[in-house]
Amino acid sequence: MTYPNAKDTMLTIKELVTIPSPSGHTKHVIDYVQGWFKERGIDSITNNKGSLFVTLKGLDTSKHRVLTAHVDTLGAMVKEIKSDGRLKLSMIGGFRWNAVEGEYCEVETSTGNIISGTILMHQTSVHVYKDAGTAARDEKNIEIRLDEKVQSADETLALGIQVGDFVSFDPRVQITKSGFIKSRHLDDKASVGMLMRVIEHLHENNTTIPYTTHFIIANNEEIGYGGNSNISEETVEYIAVDMGALGDGQASDEYTVSICAKDGSGPYHYGLRKHLVKLAEKHDIEYKVDIYPYYSSDASAAIRAGYDIKHGLIGAGIDSSHAYERTHESSLYHTESLIYAYLLSNLASE
Repeated sequence: MTYPNAKDTMLTIKELVTIPSPSGHTKHVIDYVQGWFKERGIDSITNNKGSLFVTLKGLDTSKHRVLTAHVDTLGAMVKEIKSDGRLKLSMIGGFRWNAVEGEYCEVETSTGNIISGTILMHQTSVHVYKDAGTAARDEKNIEIRLDEKVQSADETLALGIQVGDFVSFDPRVQITKSGFIKSRHLDDKASVGMLMRVIEHLHENNTTIPYTTHFIIANNEEIGYGGNSNISEETVEYIAVDMGALGDGQASDEYTVSICAKDGSGPYHYGLRKHLVKLAEKHDIEYKVDIYPYYSSDASAAIRAGYDIKHGLIGAGIDSSHAYERTHESSLYHTESLIYAYLLSNLASE
């Protein structure tokens, strides 16, 4: 198969989702991505926030582009150590507690020790609790059952667990024979994997791009400010590569690239959106234009930060966002194809 090869991209995504990286604790995965680039002779730098930057020089160095995807994920922190040794949690990112009920997890102590557990309702046993099915799935009732012999707060503290320790969710990643990849954290590690493969392809083939382009692997998007700094003054276009949200009333699906017209932050730049649509039609890239009602991206964060840019948002269609997610290799193929076509195109004319 010629470029892009979605199966190779899925293998990269599989590696990424297995590295815990809840917002606020992303150094392990940033180090992995930076090492991946270094193995291929691609230079990168990090900023004080911990985001990773790769710059490819273009023919025109007076006007720049930015593409970003975020490697941070949903997660949690230890909020309280209960008297029975179990843990109460504080959310990191915008998910619902029922989306992680029953999930395996890991607690990382401040010394780096990893302790496994399961996220459960306190009232889980139907043989004990009459309200096992009706009790609210919330921070009061959701807790971690540690895989250690603990029955008191002191015994849990003796393991090194403290308030503020990070909790990551088991991704349970699988690639199916039918071409799906299902996993937690495809938002947004699917996009990171695609950008990694695009950069690799451009570098290996010494491909000349028309404009100097900065790629930001952001690490704070789930909490609202991933890619809103270190943007060069020459930047005129900024595209966030993030998931396309699926559900009732949505146009996007798991088989095409989603081009966002508007989300919770407002409309994206109309001229840039039309430019992306024209590129998709010119290169036989299957796409859907969509609106995401409860969504915001690093591109909109950059706008709020005051940057004078045209901003856009594209991504693979991801089912069951902020839960156990899924997409298909065809959506990855069309999304990566549009990224590549965009990088080789002229600036949006409007």
